[in-house]
Amino acid sequence: MAFYELRKYKIRRGKMNDWLRLMEGEIIPFQVSKGMVITGSFRGEADDSVYIWLRRFNSEKERERLYKAVYEHPHWVNNIAPRVGKLIYREKIEIQRIIPTKKSTTQ
Repeated sequence: MAFYELRKYKIRRGKMNDWLRLMEGEIIPFQVSKGMVITGSFRGEADDSVYIWLRRFNSEKERERLYKAVYEHPHWVNNIAPRVGKLIYREKIEIQRIIPTKKSTTQ
């Protein structure tokens, strides 16, 4: 059964625009190039420290394969990952696995 990963990040003060440039210009394109399905990307309307995004996986096996393809890739390890901690609070990342309800259009 397909499921989603809802990821909520706390962005460092004054870094939202930098984070969005990194996310939309590098992270999302890189992950998509490795097969990730990213279904949404959001920022807080009034709270500039809130960033949320959604990824879809068809199975746990697929999630494991894609995590390895992304997070063990030299480009991620050497070029992207070192910049992430300067823009978000890694220790405050919240990840929730969610599944669509029976009548959801996101099945």
